[in-house]
Amino acid sequence: MTSLVASYPAGSAAFPHRGLVGIAGLAPHEILFLLDEAEQWVKLNRLPQKHDNRLAGLTIINAFFENSTRTLLSFEIAGKRLGADVVNMQTAQSSIKKGETLIDTAMTLNAMHADAIVIRHGSSGAVQLIADKVSCPVLNAGDGQHEHPTQALLDALTIRHAKKDFNGLKVTICGDILHSRVARSNVLCLTSLGAEVRLCAPPALMPAEIEQMKVTPFLDFDAALEDADVVMMLRLQMERMQGQFIPSPREYHHLYGLTPERLAKAKPDALVMHPGPMNRGVEIDSNVADMADRSLITRQVEMGVAIRMACLDVLTRKVRGAEGWT
Repeated sequence: MTSLVASYPAGSAAFPHRGLVGIAGLAPHEILFLLDEAEQWVKLNRLPQKHDNRLAGLTIINAFFENSTRTLLSFEIAGKRLGADVVNMQTAQSSIKKGETLIDTAMTLNAMHADAIVIRHGSSGAVQLIADKVSCPVLNAGDGQHEHPTQALLDALTIRHAKKDFNGLKVTICGDILHSRVARSNVLCLTSLGAEVRLCAPPALMPAEIEQMKVTPFLDFDAALEDADVVMMLRLQMERMQGQFIPSPREYHHLYGLTPERLAKAKPDALVMHPGPMNRGVEIDSNVADMADRSLITRQVEMGVAIRMACLDVLTRKVRGAEGWT
């Protein structure tokens, strides 16, 4: 597996960042450090007893201002498996619904002396705003159309387990690129690690000047699939769309849905990924999503818990005074 472990700086210099707001700004060896740190948790999570007490006595707040199932549950399980006290803040019950500003909410959370705060918010930049106002590590669980760093990390870990190396790997990401923070974080992560990333979407869902992100854009899905090693499908984010971006879901599936026939245009051993939730019959057919030997979709969920355990562990080491950290 690709690793730069021999060249890691010592102690906290291996990952010197106070929090994890995005993939942007991370060096390749810092990304690989987090992937390597997650490996111990992949192993632990496959054991009958899935528990470690290194975060015992610490309090983690999951502040989700945007609905989530997978990400919230994954962070909650990650924190509890490390022995932390985990508190989930429900959006519907938050004071923001009563008119409190985001900064006031941040100050309130900070006054509770949390040891780490995981934040999901519908506005780009909201997580950074909170991170600048609190004294504990902040992890971005998705902010608007900006970034979703732990999703990119878990996707990279999933790919590394399956393909071993990133150099020269051809990854095709297809779907609603325009509104996807997952696509943005994956592009930053995978290109940093040496993969060749292709983005495919209808013209209305392809960001302008996307080539600046060191990717190859495609409007033709069949062409984007040629010789692909990994195919990552994204759902249509209807909740972020204002106006008509596609003629209809049926027409979208005809042009951009991943079917067995389309998958055959990629490499014979090409693997299928999807961050979820899936819209079966729109961006992906069920008989592709459920391929036992080709689909990594449930593996992504498994790797998500391990990556989030690694991030919580690494970012709280200074709080805990862990050995080798200053």
